[in-house]
Amino acid sequence: MTYKYLSIVNFKPDLRSAKDTRVQKGLAIKVLRVVTLVLLDIISLKFAWELAVSLGTPLESKWTENLSFQILTLIVVIGMLSAQGLYDAGVERRNYFRLIKVVSLSECLLLLIAFLYEPNRYISRSTFILFWLFSIIFISLDRWIFDVATNLVRKRGSVRHPVFLITDLEDQENSVRLIEKENCYTLMGVAEASSLDRDNREATLESLRKQGIVEVFISWNAIKNRLYISWHFMNAGITIWILPTDKEVLPSNSVLSKVGEVACLSIPAPIIVGGDFWVKRGFDLFCATILLFILAPVYLFIAILIKLDSPGPVFFKQKRIGLHCQPFEIWKFRTMIVNAEKLQSSLEAKNEIKDGVLFKLKGDPRVTRVGKFLRRYSLDELPQIFNVLLCEMSLVGPRPLPIRDVEKFKTKHFIRQEVLPGITGLWQVSGRSDIDNFEDGVKLDISYIENWSIGLDLKILFKTVGVVLQKTGAY
Repeated sequence: MTYKYLSIVNFKPDLRSAKDTRVQKGLAIKVLRVVTLVLLDIISLKFAWELAVSLGTPLESKWTENLSFQILTLIVVIGMLSAQGLYDAGVERRNYFRLIKVVSLSECLLLLIAFLYEPNRYISRSTFILFWLFSIIFISLDRWIFDVATNLVRKRGSVRHPVFLITDLEDQENSVRLIEKENCYTLMGVAEASSLDRDNREATLESLRKQGIVEVFISWNAIKNRLYISWHFMNAGITIWILPTDKEVLPSNSVLSKVGEVACLSIPAPIIVGGDFWVKRGFDLFCATILLFILAPVYLFIAILIKLDSPGPVFFKQKRIGLHCQPFEIWKFRTMIVNAEKLQSSLEAKNEIKDGVLFKLKGDPRVTRVGKFLRRYSLDELPQIFNVLLCEMSLVGPRPLPIRDVEKFKTKHFIRQEVLPGITGLWQVSGRSDIDNFEDGVKLDISYIENWSIGLDLKILFKTVGVVLQKTGAY
């Protein structure tokens, strides 16, 4: 049987996975900038130290005689500068007020370390004060020289980031003007917001890849209804800049920065594109294999209980709709009588899900005695470990739904089919069966997709254990 929704399938990987492993676009220039600034700061600090020691009051100390203490000084100051974002791109590295504050704080930290290590001898007060003053002067000077040199090179067309603009027609002129204010960009082209639509986005991304685009500027109006599009750019290694409007909502994985003097949101591409997703898949397969061996006795015990309780097979296999709307058979321990699916039509009038997309019924007469116990503690879901090993499911993701439910989807609901379905998910740990409106569940699924990280998966797994033990919303 062919279902109407299968026409949208294009056999692409999970939305969060990259077609191949690659590094972030423009990473070489970013690394070169950071390495150059660090080397300049090291030279400045070394020069400041030597000058301070030569001009200050002489005092015999390991801090002036031993190279390892000088290296410690470099590590502390450079580390503090890095921690405060003074090697970041844009205006941050030119924040001289913060620079003075961080260098001063670093010197105080060094003074504390020296006192705790060698309270009787450090360096003379004049040497310390001179080193502090020279450090501020020379680091500020090297930043100024670096910026002047960089601007001269960029005016000649070098060391610029090739960027692209996607915005509605009425916003293009203002957006182009904003980008051109920054001396570090070369605007390679402009496209309308429709280039991000489902039918156009693959062609758009392919064009950006061919042009070697490093960053893309997108107006908020162009992306606000397509937030999950950020995964496509992240997997292409392209950083997104969201141009502001009067009313904006901050995507959770965005970073607030500046383009010129205007605050913009940025959704940075990962250093290694798609790496997190393959860590997720490796974690899935490793955990599923371990769990299969550990739970083998539990499987056997449950199988015996099911056989003793009611006639029929131990396992129940049902067609569900998975990644990109591809049907697959989900494995569960049987919790209902054998002809349960045929009886569902007679129970539709009692469905407790308000919009009727899903089917949920407390006290379902088709559930067996053992089935009630298995459902109460979600033990009926354990065989889905087989689906994880077959790469049809993940440990965490939107739950795969039956054909009957997916046939009632609206177009906006299909985004949840863009990622690998899971045994548990944000929906399940946020109320499980107590959520009586499908739209509320979809919002949780979309929130999971937009905000996904390995940390979020681990958080959901830990919460799942608590939800299952407390029998929250299970029936």
